[in-house]
Amino acid sequence: MRLILGLLFFLGAHLITWFQLNGQFIWEWFKHNNFVLALCGIPISYLYIYATKYTVAHFDGTMWPARFIGFGVGIFFKEGITLKTLTSLLLSLSLIFIQVFWK
Repeated sequence: MRLILGLLFFLGAHLITWFQLNGQFIWEWFKHNNFVLALCGIPISYLYIYATKYTVAHFDGTMWPARFIGFGVGIFFKEGITLKTLTSLLLSLSLIFIQVFWK
């Protein structure tokens, strides 16, 4: 359950961050309301804090898997799945498995 919550928080944070940063290129309102967009950074920060908290708790205090999960979730919003991205994901997953299961 903690992993699912962590994934949902990461997904929400990345989604809101994408709109916060890229909205200026899509909607006119975003170009003229930088201060309001900067204030959105406060709830976004809380989403990242809770995402990290729940994923680290799921992996018994190991921090690296949470970083790789955050990176993996963010990939889908930035570049999509290419051969390079897929290779990076597989390498990240192998590092997670080493950190978690290699005792």
